[in-house]
Amino acid sequence: MSTLRLTLRQLQIFAAVAQTGSTSAAADVVSLSQSATSSALNELERLLGLRLFDRAGKRLLLNDNGRALLPRALAQLDGAGAIERLLDEDGPLSLALRLGASTTIGNYVLPRLLPQFLGDHLTRERPSRLAQVRIGNTEAICEAVAAFELDAGLVEGPSRIGELVLTPWLQDEMVLVASPSLLEDATRAFTPKRLEAMVWLLRESGSGTREVTDQLLLPHLRGYRRTLELGSSEAILGAAASGIGVACLSRWVVDDALGSGKVVALTTTLPVMRRQCYLVTQARKQPTRAMARFVEMANTWGSRAGA
Repeated sequence: MSTLRLTLRQLQIFAAVAQTGSTSAAADVVSLSQSATSSALNELERLLGLRLFDRAGKRLLLNDNGRALLPRALAQLDGAGAIERLLDEDGPLSLALRLGASTTIGNYVLPRLLPQFLGDHLTRERPSRLAQVRIGNTEAICEAVAAFELDAGLVEGPSRIGELVLTPWLQDEMVLVASPSLLEDATRAFTPKRLEAMVWLLRESGSGTREVTDQLLLPHLRGYRRTLELGSSEAILGAAASGIGVACLSRWVVDDALGSGKVVALTTTLPVMRRQCYLVTQARKQPTRAMARFVEMANTWGSRAGA
């Protein structure tokens, strides 16, 4: 076996510089002095015989060589981290898992899924590190999975980020809802023309939910004549229940409000609207036992739920 010239510490420093843009900022991340960080980076470039950054004043910008190396370096660091996490494992089914979920899944679906994954670890008295969960928008979760910050993600839409494996998971039905007080004749089906005249309660432009809503609705409507943009599905649901307008929301979000009568589902001439949700993993990641178990369980759970 040949002697390795590169070290994990050098790769860690390289990744920190790539992510922060300078050796001084990276030094804080890796707990070294700025001079030691610069020396380690210079030594890595010497060993590789390649420049990894373009210098722009005090900023270090990844060049083509650096961009090619970064995902491989992150994969190696993630593998080393997985070896270290073996020390934390609690038996053959360790739950040391870093999981991400987009907002609707994290708030409404994941609480149903986690108890099955955690199992009897919930009742054990001895200390045990359970899963870590991060909730954010689809783009943020996919970026974290791609950067090896999370082991897996459950998201409500596709991603164009490279290095990811997107496995179709659940399908989420989107429902048009409004306050009963807003509807003079709820029995008459809403045609596209009638829907166009309503006030539409929407997520802000650029959000993943808004993108999906536009894709589902705008092929049938000529546009939104009057809109009110809000920053969360819960805020939109509250506005719909108050009688302000019509909302297109996930069935998971509106189920309780429909059951209590705060809102009603509109009967329309539109086709049934669904969005595809995905299980996201990093193509280069070596799965841990916890990750493999979660992926298998999530896929089984999703198929039973009618994915």
